Amino acid sequence: MKVLAGGGALIATSKLPLLAEDKPEVFPERGGYERLALCYSTVEIGLEKPFSVLHISDTHLTAAYPGENEKKQTLNKRRTQTFGGRQEEALRDSLAWAKQHVDYVLHTGDLIDWQSEANFDLVRKYFGEGMTGSLGNHEFTSDMWLSEPKEEQTEKYKDYSREKLQSVYPFDISLNSQVVNGVNFVTLDDVYGYVTKQQVKRFREEVKKGMPIVLCMHVPFYTDNIWRAAHRFWNEKGPLSSGVLPKVTGDFKRQLEDPVTSEFMEYLKKEPLLKCILAGHEHISVEDRFSPTCREYVTGSNFLFHGREVIFI
Repeated sequence: MKVLAGGGALIATSKLPLLAEDKPEVFPERGGYERLALCYSTVEIGLEKPFSVLHISDTHLTAAYPGENEKKQTLNKRRTQTFGGRQEEALRDSLAWAKQHVDYVLHTGDLIDWQSEANFDLVRKYFGEGMTGSLGNHEFTSDMWLSEPKEEQTEKYKDYSREKLQSVYPFDISLNSQVVNGVNFVTLDDVYGYVTKQQVKRFREEVKKGMPIVLCMHVPFYTDNIWRAAHRFWNEKGPLSSGVLPKVTGDFKRQLEDPVTSEFMEYLKKEPLLKCILAGHEHISVEDRFSPTCREYVTGSNFLFHGREVIFI
C-alpha cells in the first residue's frame, strides 16, 4: 500500500486501524461487504500511476460518555434514533472494505453529529495521523437545537470550537493540501456554503504548483442539476411535474449571493487544473458536470453504508 509523506491528507489504507470487525460476516455465503452501497466513478487525468480512493461522507457518529452533561445524553438518545444506531458499524465496514480494495480513504464531513468527548475519541480511534477530508457543519455543532448561539453559520460561531476541532482533526481544517501520485488533493471548509478570502488566496497558491487538483469539501458547489436532485430528495413530494429549477434557498443561495464565494466558483469553472470535486452533505449520490475539465461527485450518507470508489487514471 502507498504511504504518504508528512502533512496528512488522504489516509493510506495500510495505516487504517486493525479492528476485530475487519471481516464482517453478515452475508457469509456471498461476501461480508455486500450491504455496502457503493458507487463507482472514474476520473481520467493521464496518470503514470493510477490509484483509487474510497470517498465517504456523513457518518454522523452520536456517542456520549456517561459522565458528559445532560444535553449530550439527550442528543445521544435522540440522534442515535434519528440515524438508526448503526453509524459506527457502517464506518467500520467501509474502512474494512477499503483496506482490501483501494489505496486511500477520504471523508468529507459530518463524521460526527455534534461535539462530545466520546465523538472526539472516535475520530482519534479511526483516523489518527494522516486522515484528511473536510469538516462538516455538524462538526461545529456543540449542542444543536438545545443551545445554539445567535452567530450560528458564521465565522464567529466557528470560533467557539475551532481550536478544539483543530486539536482533534490531524489536518488543517480550513484548507489542506496533499499530493498523491502527482494529483493535488485540496480539502476546504465550506460548511455553511461560503468560503473566505483567505481560503481563496491559499487555493490560488495551490494552483501555482501546476498539478491536477481534486477539490474536496462538505457542501457541494451546486449546479442546477445537483440542486434539483437535492431539492427533490428533501422537499418535493410526488412525481415530477415540471422541469423548472426549484427555488434556490439555503447553501445554494448563499453561494450565489456571497461575492467571495460566487467569484471563486466562477474562477473554478475556468481553471483547467481542476479535475474533480468530491462533496457530501445532501445524503444522496448525485453527479454533474461542473466545468469543461471537472465533474462533481456528491456521495450519499455513510450512516446508510454508502460510499463511492473513485478511480484516478
